Amino acid sequence: MLRTPTARVLDETDEPAVRRLLGTDPVAACVIAGRVEAAGTAARALGAPLWGVGTGRSLDAICLAGANLIPFAVPGSERTAAAAFAERARRAGRRCSTIVGPAAAVAPLWELLEPSWGPARDHRPRQPLLAIEGPPAVAPEPRVRPVRPAELEVLMPAAVAMFTEEVGVSPLRVDGGAGYRARVADLVRAGQSLAWIEDGEVLFKAEIGAVSRSVCQVQGVWVAPAHRGRGIGTAGTAAVVEYARVAIAPVVSLYVNDFNAPARASYARVGFREVGRFASVLF
Repeated sequence: MLRTPTARVLDETDEPAVRRLLGTDPVAACVIAGRVEAAGTAARALGAPLWGVGTGRSLDAICLAGANLIPFAVPGSERTAAAAFAERARRAGRRCSTIVGPAAAVAPLWELLEPSWGPARDHRPRQPLLAIEGPPAVAPEPRVRPVRPAELEVLMPAAVAMFTEEVGVSPLRVDGGAGYRARVADLVRAGQSLAWIEDGEVLFKAEIGAVSRSVCQVQGVWVAPAHRGRGIGTAGTAAVVEYARVAIAPVVSLYVNDFNAPARASYARVGFREVGRFASVLF
């Protein structure tokens, strides 16, 4: 009988192997890669354990077990890795709000965790992963710019509205929104929150929520409801791409719900191409 491999908690000695694994798909690995580049692979520095499956110092798969559970594996090893990660996740108990990552890694993991962790509040199994390298294909909106720290109070209602629309629950439900506000403020301070603000109103906003040396990931794209259908999302996203590829990383990525036809059409006009598929399980 074949035994299920064991997932172990990685430490600083595993960093070279982790970096090699993440380098096999920099776009799909952007979130974990950015964390590892900034903090290394020790759990204390990362703020969450990083689990690994492999032989010796070679790794076939890893999983960041923080506020989000993020699996990443080389093609062909996803199901074996999922068994190991699910075993450890069940022992630890659910602490994450989302399982998210490449669909091929998320699907078998959720299949094994659903009996004990389910039902999920939402399951999005098909989220095209998009990327663009080079300038956008449409003219950027010149009024989209980095949000200034003094504009945090103006930005927050739009950020809350975006989160509530996208996730289906308000970020204010936990700790009165203090944690979410701190996250938004961090992105503003880092120059990773961009918006078109006019007369104290946010017409368009987006964040560059994850950054590695080679790739950044755009998140939280939002247009004020009263201004939708006017091309603001397309031109605004083009402005984010132009800013990000020059100031942050040469490849700009994002993932989108497969059922969001208007957003997918907008991103295609900007010049994004599909390079993979993500999946999300929301609790």
